[in-house]
Amino acid sequence: MSFPRLRLGLYAAVVAAVFVLASYKLYRSNDARAPQKEEVLIKAMLQGLSAAHYQPEQVDDNFSRRVFDLYLKRIDYAKKFLLQSDVAQLRKYQTEIDDQVRRGSHEFLDLATQLTKQRTKDVQALYRDLLSKPMDFTVEESFQTDPDKTQFPADAAAQREEWRKYVKYQTLIRLAEIQDEQAKRDPKKAATPALSAAEMEAEARKRVLKNFDEQFNDLLQNDDNDRLALWANTIANTYDPHTEYFAPRDKETFDIEMTGRFEGIGATLQQRDGQIRVADIVPGSASYRQGQLKVGDVIQRVAQGAAEPISIEGMRLDKAITYIRGPKGTEVRLTVKKADGSMQIIPIVRDVVVLEEKFAQSATIDHGGKKFGYIHLPAFYADFNDNGGRSSGDDVKKELEKLKQENVQGVILDLRNNGGGSLTDAVEMAGLFIDSGPIVQVRSPQGSAQVLNDRDPRVQYSGPLVVLVNKYSASASEILAAAIQDYKRGVVMGSTSTYGKGTVQRIFNLDDALPAEFNAIKPFGSLKLTTQKFYRINGGSTQFKGVTPDITLPGADSYLDQGEKDTDYPLKWDEISPARYRAWNQPPPIDRLRANSAARVAASPSFKSVQDIVARMRKRKDDTVVSLKLASFRAEQEIAKAESKRYEESQKAAAPLNIAPLAIDLRAVQSDTVKQNRVRRLTKNLVKDINLREAVAVVNDELTSSVTKR
Repeated sequence: MSFPRLRLGLYAAVVAAVFVLASYKLYRSNDARAPQKEEVLIKAMLQGLSAAHYQPEQVDDNFSRRVFDLYLKRIDYAKKFLLQSDVAQLRKYQTEIDDQVRRGSHEFLDLATQLTKQRTKDVQALYRDLLSKPMDFTVEESFQTDPDKTQFPADAAAQREEWRKYVKYQTLIRLAEIQDEQAKRDPKKAATPALSAAEMEAEARKRVLKNFDEQFNDLLQNDDNDRLALWANTIANTYDPHTEYFAPRDKETFDIEMTGRFEGIGATLQQRDGQIRVADIVPGSASYRQGQLKVGDVIQRVAQGAAEPISIEGMRLDKAITYIRGPKGTEVRLTVKKADGSMQIIPIVRDVVVLEEKFAQSATIDHGGKKFGYIHLPAFYADFNDNGGRSSGDDVKKELEKLKQENVQGVILDLRNNGGGSLTDAVEMAGLFIDSGPIVQVRSPQGSAQVLNDRDPRVQYSGPLVVLVNKYSASASEILAAAIQDYKRGVVMGSTSTYGKGTVQRIFNLDDALPAEFNAIKPFGSLKLTTQKFYRINGGSTQFKGVTPDITLPGADSYLDQGEKDTDYPLKWDEISPARYRAWNQPPPIDRLRANSAARVAASPSFKSVQDIVARMRKRKDDTVVSLKLASFRAEQEIAKAESKRYEESQKAAAPLNIAPLAIDLRAVQSDTVKQNRVRRLTKNLVKDINLREAVAVVNDELTSSVTKR
C-alpha cells in the first residue's frame, strides 16, 4: 500500500470537497423522507468515486455486471451454498444494479441476503447430518478442490453429493492427522489405550464437526452492518483492488497495521471452542504492567468501568474486540476464567500499545573476515495522525547510523513480505542512499506527473547495497527497489518479480464529509480511494508488472499467482516520460555479480532442493483432484512428506550465517528479558536463510570488485 504521510494537499482537499458537495446534494434530494444509511453510504461513495477516482467507471450496465460478478464471488466463492436456480434468480438483476443504486433501492442485495441466509442454514443441517454417520474410506472416488473448475450445484441432491465429498475430504485430512498422532504415541507413557480404526474415524468426524460449527457460528452472526460493509466494499473494489470501504472497526484495524500502535489493553486474543482466550500479552502494555491477565485466561464478560458487564461468550472475535479496546486512560473490567477454574474480575486502564515487531530492526553478519549490516523493514509505517508515533524513514536512518558505527562494509535491506505503506517514507528512505534527485513520479487523473525528489544532498550510506524482495514486496517497497535499480545504486535480488501495485490511495472519513443532517445514522466509516498512479523515474509504471530483480534466486513463491495481475479489476501497466536523473557514479557490476551468483546457486544443494520443490508445487497446483480413498491419500501424503523431509534436510545442511543482534540494542534492553528475546528472535530466524546468505555473497563480491577497481 502507498499513502502520503503529509497532511492533505490541494488535490486531497478538492476530493474532500467533492464528498461534501455530493452528500449535500444527496440530502437535499431526499429531504421528503428520512434517508436510510445504506442509501446514503452507497450514493455518497459512488458520487465521490465518479468524481475523484484515478480511473472512474460509468455507473451503467457494465458497472452492474462487474458488481454482480464480484459480489457473487464474495458470497459464495467455493460454490458450496447457492444452487443454480438461486444464481439464475440473482442474474435477473445483473444489469439493474446501477438503476437500483440511483433510485436508492436494493432488490438484488435483499434477494442475495435472503438466499444466502437460507442456504447457510440448509447446509448447516446438511453437514451435521453427513457427519453423524461413519464414512467408508475404502471406496475409490475423488474430490475436486479447485472452485474455478466446478459449477454451482444443479439442485439440492447435487449439493448434498458435493458436500458429502467435501465433508469426507475434510474428515480424511483429520483422520490422517489422528493416525500420525497414534503412530507417535508411546504406549508406556500413554494414559489411555490406543484408538481403534473405528474410534479414529469417529474422532476425525468430531473434529470436523467442531470446526464447521465454529465457522457457521461466525457466518450466522453476520448482521445488517456486516452485509452493508461487504456490499459497499464490493462496489468500491470494482474500480480497482485497492479502492476499499472500511467499516468503522475495520478502519481501526487498518490504522494499527499502518502505525504499529493502538489504544487498548495489549493482549492478543483468539477464539476457540466459542470462547475468547488470551493468546499473548504485549510486553510493556497495560495488561503486562497490571499483571493479573495471563495467557490461557478465558474472557467471559466485559464492562466499561463500573457499568454493567456484557457477555462475550460465543461472540465473534472481531466484535468482542470492539468492547475490549478503547481510548487511553479509560478502564475496562474483564471477568475471566482462570486455568484452575476460578473466576476473577481484572480491572485494566487502557493505554497506548506499541507493536515493536512491526518496526525496523538491524543486525550484523560476519562473513569471510568482513562485517556486513542487515536491516529488516516489515512495512513503511508512519503516524498519519501526527500522534507522536514512529516513522520508517527515521527508523531506517537510525539503523544505518548504528551500522556505520559497527563499521560494516556492506548493507542488505530486506523488503521481503513488505506490503508498503507511507509513500513519503519510501522517498525519504531512497534519499539515504543517493545524494539528491527524483525518486518517483506521481500522476493524478488530470495534468502532468509530479516528481517527488530527495532534496537532501547528504548520502547517509554510500557502500555496497543489496535490496531483497519477493512476490509480496509491494507498493512503497517497489518504489524504493525501483529507485535503487534505476539509479544503479545497488542490486535488487529476489525469487520473482514484486507484487505490482503502482497506485496511491488516500483515506477519507465519510463522517467528516457528510453533513450534520446525517448524524442520526452515523458512523459511516471511511473510503480508501485510489487517486494517483506512480511511475519509476525511468518512466515505466510498477503497476501490474512490478519490479524485476537484477539477480533472480529460486524461491517457493515464484509459482504463485498472487500478484496484482491476478486480482479482480486491476489497473493496467503504462509508461510516461522519464524524469531527469543521473545514475550513481560507481554502479555495481551487475553482469559479473549475476554470473557469480548463478554459479553459486547452481552448485548449492539447498537451492537445488528449492528448485525441485517449486517444480513439484507447480505440478500439484494444476493437479487439483484428490483421492478420497484412505490408502491412496496416505500414499500421496508419504510422497509429499518424503519430499518435504529432503527439503528440510538440505536447508539444515546449509552453512549457518554468523548473524547477531547489535550490541547497542542488547544493552538497551538488558534489564528486560522479554525485550531481549524480541531482539534475538530476528537473528535466530535468519541463521539458515539461504537467500540472505546469497545476498551476503553478492555484497562481498561487489566489495571485492570495488577494491579491485581502486
